[in-house]
Amino acid sequence: MRSIAHMAKVVTESHASAVPKKAGRRPGRPSGAHGNDAREQLLDIALGLFARQGIVETTLGAIAREAGVTPAMVHYYFKTRDQLVDVLIDERFIPLRAELDRAFTESQPEPVDALKAFAQALVATVDKHPWFAALWVREVISEGGLLRQRIAERFGDAHQKATIERIERWQREGKLNPDLEPSLVFVSLFGLTVLPLATWKFRSDGERRLTSEQIARHAVALLSRGVGPL
Repeated sequence: MRSIAHMAKVVTESHASAVPKKAGRRPGRPSGAHGNDAREQLLDIALGLFARQGIVETTLGAIAREAGVTPAMVHYYFKTRDQLVDVLIDERFIPLRAELDRAFTESQPEPVDALKAFAQALVATVDKHPWFAALWVREVISEGGLLRQRIAERFGDAHQKATIERIERWQREGKLNPDLEPSLVFVSLFGLTVLPLATWKFRSDGERRLTSEQIARHAVALLSRGVGPL
């Protein structure tokens, strides 16, 4: 069986075209950007590079070259790459996780409905953020991913334990299939949604690329009705 790390390499290579590269510019400020705008552009560029080639392979100098600015400008906003990663966690990933968690916190939905909403939210997230799928497969799902390590160092596994306990509670209440393995439910949802979108060349018939709407519909159908006949 191929390792997750190998799968991540294949996935991110095939998805690279979905993360647009910036045209080279002469060093200076990002075009039209000042202050906070320049900082936000640098974060966007860093995310794109991290998704295409990984965090370890991306230096602050590489981000400066991609942005067409001087290394000194990048260092003005982010002293080290670790600091930049922490900023991304605080300003991009924590709000994103809160947005995804709304599927479980709004109006106290039934568990099946909440899991459906979560699957659809994942697809919407990939549509909104082209870097998300490749970066998540490379840096979070894969063992040894630097983003995974950084998140674990900063926050531990409390969030993961809480999601597993939620599934277990729903099973005890008779609201979810008792044969489900709680630790695999969210991994399965990511696999049904993010992985096909990350590969980007995923096709149903060898010719037609599946749309995000089709992938979401497939994930929800498999989640709610399984593979048996109606």
